[in-house]
Amino acid sequence: MAGILAWFWNERFWLPHNVTWADLKNTDEATFPQAEDLYLACPLAFCIFMIRLVFERFIARPCAMGLKIQTNGPQKAQPNAILEKVFTAITKHPDEKRLEGLSKQLDWDVRTIQRWFRQRRNQEKPSTLARFCESMWRFTFYLYIFTYGVRFLKKTPWLWNTKECWYNYPYQPLTVDIHYYYILELSFYLSLLFSQFTDIRRKDFLIMFLHHVATISLITFSYVNNMARVGTLVMCLHDAADVLIEAAKMANYAKCQILCNLLFAMFAILFISSRLGVYPVWILNTTLFESWEIVGPYPSWWVFNLLLILLQLLHSFWSYLIVKTACRAISKGKVSHYTQLHFRVSKDDRSDIESSSDEDDSPPPNQKHHNSTTNGTNKNHGTNGYLTGAPYPDEH
Repeated sequence: MAGILAWFWNERFWLPHNVTWADLKNTDEATFPQAEDLYLACPLAFCIFMIRLVFERFIARPCAMGLKIQTNGPQKAQPNAILEKVFTAITKHPDEKRLEGLSKQLDWDVRTIQRWFRQRRNQEKPSTLARFCESMWRFTFYLYIFTYGVRFLKKTPWLWNTKECWYNYPYQPLTVDIHYYYILELSFYLSLLFSQFTDIRRKDFLIMFLHHVATISLITFSYVNNMARVGTLVMCLHDAADVLIEAAKMANYAKCQILCNLLFAMFAILFISSRLGVYPVWILNTTLFESWEIVGPYPSWWVFNLLLILLQLLHSFWSYLIVKTACRAISKGKVSHYTQLHFRVSKDDRSDIESSSDEDDSPPPNQKHHNSTTNGTNKNHGTNGYLTGAPYPDEH
């Protein structure tokens, strides 16, 4: 074990040339980041998760009730032992051959059986109330941490001149503000990483999991080798757009469509400009070029920048989804008459693809209804069907 630890904490990997861990030990004159400081994030992540449960129960839920957000989930499928057995034991997405077999067995038309499986899948999805509570928790945290970051960074020299991130590196003392900022951000993303398995299931589950792992790795890397100054810039930049998208989701769940449109437009503009403009020009420029000029590369420098580039690829993917959502809304003629920027969307494709089914709410009949298929149209009440971009919302 001692050999493994010695290999992992090799100074020639983590630190610039001619710098040792002994040089970064805390003294009476200065305090530097220590790897063991990050152990605090694990119990704090659990505390944040518990705070979230209390927040959602006693603050977010009453707010949702005050806004008259529905507490019930999607309509339940009519009980049917045969279909339930297929759903639980065989498949939740029966193919055409199986649908035809079930149609003959039950004397139901295929369309009705498809509707039953859609409703049954949607039964397992959370209610609008649960989604509102989750978004309100994230909105509250992002708003707090972004506000804290702005208030802290506006007093620092590296916000205005990014070369200050590398002057006298790595002998830059750790302040209380930076320590608090880092531990809180790391704890929050650890809580998100684990709660992702219990939260609303989204179609970009793996992408978000990769995002959380990359974020946690970046926070850890930048803290351990004392790249904390540039790390604070990265964290603050990313928190800005997250505030708006969670606010837009809450407005959507509360059926405040005009406000939702406005918030989504603001989010789209801020996200794309900050992640595809400011991030590469401001952040990647200083980590790749200014640091090379002032400090020079070393092994963990390469890893750190590789993670930052990975984050840029994720930014590009999400920007594509946001633009696709906006273009789809405009092409469907669902742009608010108040302004062309009020995109008519009810879901953020980037991270909120869990919709409930509003279509065909009538229960399945006990015999074939041929008129249900002669129409040949998918009747969606409201806009959820079009907004999710698929014939049936749960197919995401």
